[in-house]
Amino acid sequence: MSVRATTTSTFQSDVLQNGLPVLVDFWAPWCPPCRAVGPVLDQLAQEQEGKIEVIKVNVDENPELARKYAVTSIPAFRVFNNGDVVGSFLGAMPKDAFETRLSPYLS
Repeated sequence: MSVRATTTSTFQSDVLQNGLPVLVDFWAPWCPPCRAVGPVLDQLAQEQEGKIEVIKVNVDENPELARKYAVTSIPAFRVFNNGDVVGSFLGAMPKDAFETRLSPYLS
């Protein structure tokens, strides 16, 4: 599975009601670090298919989601499990750093 985009109208079903842990990438197309981390997230989504889902939220198109989850700089990441935020981190990073931060949620 690849990374999917969500919006305010689909966030509930895509993220909050998802049966898997979800890594949400709050990003914008004009943000170079956001674009740089895209391929890493694609690779993670494929390698961890069935264990975690990776979903992107464009903060320019969905500012209410950015406000709700206190995103003040991007790229910002929130890990959701059973509808709750269980992890939060900021900034572009290499794949192994993502794997380390996500390892508690990959069952």
